Amino acid sequence: MIIGLASPSVAVSLDDGLEKIKRLVSEASAQGAQIVCFPEAYLPGLRGQDFEVFSFDETAQQHALKAVSQYSRTYKIATILGMENLTKESRQVAAFVIDTHGELQGFQTKNQLDPTEDRFYVPGRTRQVFEVNGVKFGIAICHEGWRYPETVRWAAVRGAKIVFHPQHTGSELQGVRLTQWGSEKAPYYEKAMMMRSIENTIYFASVNYALRFQESATSLIDPSGQCQAYLPYGKEAVLVEEIDIGKATGLLASRYAAERY
Repeated sequence: MIIGLASPSVAVSLDDGLEKIKRLVSEASAQGAQIVCFPEAYLPGLRGQDFEVFSFDETAQQHALKAVSQYSRTYKIATILGMENLTKESRQVAAFVIDTHGELQGFQTKNQLDPTEDRFYVPGRTRQVFEVNGVKFGIAICHEGWRYPETVRWAAVRGAKIVFHPQHTGSELQGVRLTQWGSEKAPYYEKAMMMRSIENTIYFASVNYALRFQESATSLIDPSGQCQAYLPYGKEAVLVEEIDIGKATGLLASRYAAERY
């Protein structure tokens, strides 16, 4: 299976965000990708960060879903769209899964919020395994994959060969400009990526914004815990890589014995 990990810069408007999504979906498809994943809450942007988040209501949400569904259908590629899900209670961080026919398969909410996000969002309460072209996958959103490894294992024990990890780590205004993957100067994030794959024997695909001061790269980690490929820090691009489903045995995840706890 060939996957795409899209790392766009922060969108300044809905139209700007949709234009960036369309371009990266097109590029991923042209390189043979069967599915492409975007960062956490890319539309309208993750709240509480150091950039402006544009106005986003139910009308904007439905417009974005309709547009990205059309992109998936046109370019014949499944899309994982990081976007807010508006509820009667508040807003949720979610990842919407759209298949190659432009049909919505469902969405995964962020169920474990970072403490700083409580004032902006409400957590979701359910998890789901998705499937595209016969390959099962899960989604763990940002903080979940960093601090709650059980969110990744949940999908792995249910047959997921890869877990996609839409996230936001870094800043537009200040920080260290990283140049080396896994650098000692970097926060722990890239090391956590390695652990999420190796402790489950599956692929882990972490997808960040293209930020001026990124704290982790958009990366694909193979089932042995090695970084297979990553995008240069701060570069707006799509990473397209082939994964070997046969290597994603899920061996360690399958040995998890919940009854012993």
